[in-house]
Amino acid sequence: MVNIGDTAPAFTLRATDKREVSLSDYAGKTVILAFYPGAFTGVCDKEMCAFQDNMAALNDADAVVLGISVDSPWANAEFARKYNLEFELLSDLDREAVNAYDAAFVGLGGIDGYVCANRVVVIIDKSGTVQYRWVAENPGVEPDYAEVVSTAAGL
Repeated sequence: MVNIGDTAPAFTLRATDKREVSLSDYAGKTVILAFYPGAFTGVCDKEMCAFQDNMAALNDADAVVLGISVDSPWANAEFARKYNLEFELLSDLDREAVNAYDAAFVGLGGIDGYVCANRVVVIIDKSGTVQYRWVAENPGVEPDYAEVVSTAAGL
């Protein structure tokens, strides 16, 4: 379990253009990891759009958002295009970050054995320490966006 005060686990995932993106690429910045179950699923659409709607405040806080799902780079690219998302969506095909951040959800949509990301938000400070962690009771629950923005702004 990744807890507040822990060093954020490193990862390298694929962006929508298939290049590798590592957490270390954002050293010295506040990073918001927004794990989501899947592109084009109602609540995930609302969540990623809510982060987009808060980009000005997050940019003012020198914070970056990284959306993470087990979807392919192609699905994430179309998702980002449809909603004009200005932050990275990363594909965790091997569930590297999902497992490292204890963000796995098994059985989404009643599919036994299917492992995707749960809805989890983690905020990492400029020194790489986890300062905030929120986990949805179930993937249909959204985070408190105002709390996420205010926490990031306070770091």
